[in-house]
Amino acid sequence: MTGRATRRSWFIWFAAVTVYLLAVFHRTSFGVAGLQAADRFGVGAAALGTFTVLQVGVYAAMQIPTGVLVDRYGPRRVLTGAVFFLGLGQILLAVADSYPLGLLARAVVGFGDALTFVSILRLIAAHFPGRQYALLAALTGAIGYVGNLAATLPLGLLLDGPGWTSTFLTVGLVTALYTAVVALRVEDTPRGVPEPVREKVHPKVLGRQVADAWRTPGTRLGFWVHFSTMFAPNVLTMLWGVPFLVQGQGYPKATASSLLIVFVFGSMIGGPVIGGLIGRRPSLRMPLVGGYIGGAAVMWAVLLGWGGTIPVAVLVPVFAFLSLGGPASMIGFALARDYNPLSRVGTATGVVNVGGFVATTISALAVGVLLEWTGGTFRLALLSVIAVLAFGTFRMLVWWRRTRAVLFEAEARGEAIPVQIRRRRWDAEAPLPVSS
Repeated sequence: MTGRATRRSWFIWFAAVTVYLLAVFHRTSFGVAGLQAADRFGVGAAALGTFTVLQVGVYAAMQIPTGVLVDRYGPRRVLTGAVFFLGLGQILLAVADSYPLGLLARAVVGFGDALTFVSILRLIAAHFPGRQYALLAALTGAIGYVGNLAATLPLGLLLDGPGWTSTFLTVGLVTALYTAVVALRVEDTPRGVPEPVREKVHPKVLGRQVADAWRTPGTRLGFWVHFSTMFAPNVLTMLWGVPFLVQGQGYPKATASSLLIVFVFGSMIGGPVIGGLIGRRPSLRMPLVGGYIGGAAVMWAVLLGWGGTIPVAVLVPVFAFLSLGGPASMIGFALARDYNPLSRVGTATGVVNVGGFVATTISALAVGVLLEWTGGTFRLALLSVIAVLAFGTFRMLVWWRRTRAVLFEAEARGEAIPVQIRRRRWDAEAPLPVSS
C-alpha cells in the first residue's frame, strides 16, 4: 500500500491486534497456573513441562501452514478461526479434570495462537504504507505483551480467588465472543482495493518454496538468531518462572507473579526501541544479537551461581535484560525479508519463526525432565537453558559467516546488498556449502 493509512485501517489493525493480545495472554497463562495444574492433574515436573512442549510444538508446526492458509483464505477468516480456537482451548481447560484432556486443551490453544501473528502482519502490509510496516509490527508485539502482563499477577489473583474453573471458563467465553468482532469488523484490504486472487497452492510447489527458503543462508541465519534469543524468556514466562521463584527460591507466589511483570515491561519498551534502531541502521543487527546473547550468558551465570536466595534487587535487572530476547528475535524476520525474493518472504518468515519455538520446546521439556532426575534442583535443571543457548549460538555463528560470504560474492558481482560490511580475517574467501 502507498500513501497514508485511513482511520478505518487503524481501527481494523486495533481489532486485529486485540486478537494477538488475547493470544499472548492464553499462551503465557501457564506461567502462573503451572503449580495449580500440577495439583489439579496430579503430575510431576516432567509431565507439567509437556503442557508447554505440546502447545509450543503445535505453534511451531503450524507456522508455514498458517502462511499458506492466509494466502488461500485471507487474514480475516484465519484470524476469526484463531479467536475461536483460543476460546475453545481455554473452555476445555476450565472443565478438564484429567491430564490427557488438559493436554488437548493446551494443544487447541497452541493451534489458535499459531494462526494469529502472521495474519496480522499480512493485514498491516495491506492497510498501511511500507514505511510504517516495521513500526506497526513492533507495536503489535508491544501490545501483545499487555496480554502477558494480564497473565501474571492478575491471573494469579483470579486463580487464588474464584479458582481454576471459573477463571478459565470466563476468559474462554470472552475470547470466543470476540470472534464476532473479528468476523464483522476486520477487512482483508482497504475499501476500494480489489481482493487479491487467491489460488490453491500445490503441495509440490509449497515444498520447493520451503526448501529454497531453508537453503538460503540469510534465512538459516535468521532461524538461528530467533532460536538463540527468544527461547529463554519464553521458558520462564510460559512455565518455569513461577515454580523456580516459589519452589527454588522460596518467594511467595504473589511476589513471583509480580517479578514476571518485569519481562512484560522490558519487552514492551525494548521492542519499539530495537525495531526503530535496526530500521535506521541495519548494520547493527548482528552486533545487537551478539551483545544480547553475551549478556544473557552472564545473566544466567548470576541466576544459577548465586548462593542462597537471589535478592529481588538482583532478579529485577536480570529479568529486565533477559526480556530483551523477544525484541532481539525480531531481527531474524528482518534477515528473512532481506535475503529472500518478495515471493518467498512469507515462507521464509514462517521458517524463521519456527526457530525460537523449537528451542522453547526443547528447553522446557529438558528442564522438567532434569527436575525429576535431580529431585527438584532448579539450578541443575536450568543448566539445560545454557546448553541450548550455547548450541544455538554456535549454529548462528556458522551461518553468520556463510551469509557474509554470500554478501561479498554478491557485492563483487555489482549487486545491491542489504548491509555494507567490511571483510575480516576470519571471513571465508568463497561462499560456503549450505547443506549442513
